Amino acid sequence: MKTSVQRERLVLCVFVLSVSWAAQLFASAPDSSRVDQLIAQGNMYSEKTFENQKALDSYEAALALEPGNHEILWRISRSLVDLGEHLPAGTEQEKAKQLEVYEKSREFANKAIAANANGAMAYTRRAIANGRIALFKGVWESLDLVKQVKADCEKAIALDPNDAAAYYVLGRTHMKVCEKPRIVRWPLGLGWANLDDAVKNCEKAIALRPNFIMYHLDCARVYVEQDEYEKARTHLNAIPSLATMDEDDGQFRKDATDLLEKIKGK
Repeated sequence: MKTSVQRERLVLCVFVLSVSWAAQLFASAPDSSRVDQLIAQGNMYSEKTFENQKALDSYEAALALEPGNHEILWRISRSLVDLGEHLPAGTEQEKAKQLEVYEKSREFANKAIAANANGAMAYTRRAIANGRIALFKGVWESLDLVKQVKADCEKAIALDPNDAAAYYVLGRTHMKVCEKPRIVRWPLGLGWANLDDAVKNCEKAIALRPNFIMYHLDCARVYVEQDEYEKARTHLNAIPSLATMDEDDGQFRKDATDLLEKIKGK
């Protein structure tokens, strides 16, 4: 009888310890549903209402629950670029702040890559952050960054052939580098850039995301550089009917109208 009682006490003790351990485990585990809610909330602010600071706040709250989450890390990188693009840059102090935001965006893209080396969007976001830094400092003073942008876009495309943003950024990189004659670029290791690849990548981005105004506008700009005015007009004339999908679409529509007027009769 004594042995039976001892056995029952032992079983009870094990049961209590198991319940306690399970409770501690669930208490310490991240609330995945809450993380999903915060990401969805951040996406709404970022992609629908264009409230960039609120988007960043939502993603940072999600990151506090899951510090190594690749999806959150690259979204923070995106929000930081969105914030940086709209910061004032009239004084040296304001410019320094803007550059700091872009560099922070790159830092989070690097963290996203460290969290998941096979996540295409992290490379795309690093390419975008580095592109912003290169434009800020001057493309011809940032040759290594330009080469890194190209490498990251190509890596993203290799991982995800449907990454429209990667094709677009690659196309823009070709277009920007082509502002200098090839004979000047070649010794700098930038002889690869050409307008044909700029068009090809922009058109691919449009095929994957046909309603995005910025892609049509920059594709038209490349066609203008190639004196392909009808093709440029095709893209520019498509823009007025497209819905707003970016906070700068109002400006892009105006730019498209201005470019149409500039090439009128050509």
